[in-house]
Amino acid sequence: MTLRIETDLDKIEQNTRILVDRLALTGIRVTGVTKAALGSPGVGAAMLRGGARGLGDSRVPNLARMAGLDASPPRTLIRSPMLSQVAQVVDFADVSLNTEAVVLAALNQAAAQQHRTHAVVLMVELGDLREGISLDDLPAAARTVLGHSALRLAGVGANLACQSGVVPDDRNMGVLTGLANDIEARHGISLDIVSGGNSANLNWALHTHDVGRIDELRLGEAILLGLDPLYRTAIPGLHTDAFTLTAEVIEVATKPAQPWGDRAQAAFGHAPVRTGNSTVRQAILALGRQDSDPDGLQPPEGITILGMSSDHLVVDVADHPVEVGDEIAFGVGYGALVRAMTSPFVTKIEHRLS
Repeated sequence: MTLRIETDLDKIEQNTRILVDRLALTGIRVTGVTKAALGSPGVGAAMLRGGARGLGDSRVPNLARMAGLDASPPRTLIRSPMLSQVAQVVDFADVSLNTEAVVLAALNQAAAQQHRTHAVVLMVELGDLREGISLDDLPAAARTVLGHSALRLAGVGANLACQSGVVPDDRNMGVLTGLANDIEARHGISLDIVSGGNSANLNWALHTHDVGRIDELRLGEAILLGLDPLYRTAIPGLHTDAFTLTAEVIEVATKPAQPWGDRAQAAFGHAPVRTGNSTVRQAILALGRQDSDPDGLQPPEGITILGMSSDHLVVDVADHPVEVGDEIAFGVGYGALVRAMTSPFVTKIEHRLS
C-alpha cells in the first residue's frame, strides 16, 4: 500500500469528447491543458483521443514529457516564457503566449538559431489583472512580432477568472473579437487563433448567442474534474471523479473533542476550530500538506477533516470501522489535485479500461 493518486483515463477522454462536441457547435476548438496533471503523457493522450486539437501546459518540462505522443499534436506554452528558457520553449512548444517585447526578441533569436519559426499569441489585459498587454499597447506589440523574421503572429488571447475572478461575458469577449479584427485589418493578415480563455469561459461560450471571433478555449479543470471553476459546480454530463487520492491510516484513537492548554498558532498558522464538547473517534492518515491541499480534499460521506499538518491528516471517522493499516480514498478539487501531482511522495497510477 502506498500514498497514491489514481487517474481514470477513460473518464478524462469522455469529458474531453463531450466538451469538444458541445463547443464544436459554436466553432470553438479545445486545447487540453495538462498542467494540473504534471504534464502526464497519459492524460494528454486521453485528451487527444477525446478530440482536443492540441495540448497546453505552463511548464516547459511538462511539454517536453509530451514530445513523444503520436501525431505530434500542437503544444502551447500557456505561461509567458522565461527569458532563461527561450531555447527550450522553441524546442518543445509550437506556440507560446506572450506579453513582453524583450522575450519576443529572445524567442526570435532562439528560433532563428534553431532554424524554426515559432508561433506567438499576444495576450491582452481584459480586467483580471494577471498577464496581458494593455489595449493601447497591442498595435505596437503586433508590429513587434511581425517585425521578427523567426516569429509568426498566430493570434491574440486573454485570460480571465484566475487572478481576480472576473467573469467572461459578451462585453469582454466582444473586446477580444474587436482586437482580432483590428489587427487583421491593419496588417492584412489572418489570425489562426483567437483564444478566449480557460474553463471559466465555458458557461459563456455555451450560452451566448454569438461567440464572435473566439475560436479556441484552453480547458484543464473542466476536463480533469468536470467542474465550472467560476462556482466549482459540476458540469452536467461530465465525470467529477476521474481522480482518487488514497492514504493509509497510521493511528486510530478516541480523543477529547477540544484541545487543552494555552494555545498559540499551529504549524501552518491559526489552528482549525473544532466543534463538540465530548470525544471524537479520530484517525490519522499518512498524508500531509506536502502531498495535497486540505481545502481541496473530499472525504467519504460520514468522515470529517479536522486538520492537516506537513505529514498528518486528522479526520473524525465517527462510526466508520476504520483500523490502523486501512486506507481511505478522497476525491480532489483543483488545489488538492495540483499538489498531489507535484508531490514526489505521491505515487501516480493511471488506468484505462478500453
